[in-house]
Amino acid sequence: MSPFKSSTGLPENLAATLCYLLPMVGGILFLSLEKRSRYVIFHALQSLLAFSLLAAAHLLAGAVPIIGLLASALLALIGVLMWLVLMAQAIQGKWFKLPWIGTFAEKQMQRI
Repeated sequence: MSPFKSSTGLPENLAATLCYLLPMVGGILFLSLEKRSRYVIFHALQSLLAFSLLAAAHLLAGAVPIIGLLASALLALIGVLMWLVLMAQAIQGKWFKLPWIGTFAEKQMQRI
């Protein structure tokens, strides 16, 4: 466990993992609660951005008649794999950045 605590009283790595455990909801919750830990704020932003984009992609794929079904299945698989990897990296205390999304989240974090 991480020796550092977030402003919620939870260890940083646990708080960061919870950002991913409940996609989008966890990100919003920890963005509103966390005041001190840059690690938790980064993971909350990355979670919110990644799973929002994934949800938008699912909506767009659902609008396409035949190919959309295959695209939705592929997006679901990608989403589950991404969810598991992000939670595993966060609980280990790693600053794992998704391509593009992680960089964008890092830039946005500097504005907070």
